Amino acid sequence: MIDYYLDMACEEAKRGVEANSGGPFGAVICDSSGKVISCGHNRVLETHDPTNHAEVVAIREACLKLGTHDLSGCTIYSSCEPCPMCLSAIIWANIGKVYCGASRIDCDNIGFRDKEIYDYINGKNNMISVEKVTNKKCVDVLNNYSNEVY
Repeated sequence: MIDYYLDMACEEAKRGVEANSGGPFGAVICDSSGKVISCGHNRVLETHDPTNHAEVVAIREACLKLGTHDLSGCTIYSSCEPCPMCLSAIIWANIGKVYCGASRIDCDNIGFRDKEIYDYINGKNNMISVEKVTNKKCVDVLNNYSNEVY
């Protein structure tokens, strides 16, 4: 069954490439019974939005369809190992299981920068500079937040 959903993710990736929407990435989200909730492909080029990766597109669609930001119990099938941004989105959405059809090394081999980003997270390069400046108003807005915690 896993290959069935990964094949769907791959077909979604192909659709995106054929439409010149973005890179060769696709994703499928299923509920706990295996029902497909959403599919998505990379739309970075189409929308001029560097965050419009396949997994994020699928998460956004699933959340809209279900009327929630919590996809607990869902599984995502991705044509390739998620980049750090997509992995974070999957975690924020509470998706508990990810199946990947290709690895980040396969992605690196065709010129995508996932490895560089993973290396940055692991302290292995300085690709960006992040300056931490404590601002009382910024801290206060966090401390005064009393709504739902993700």
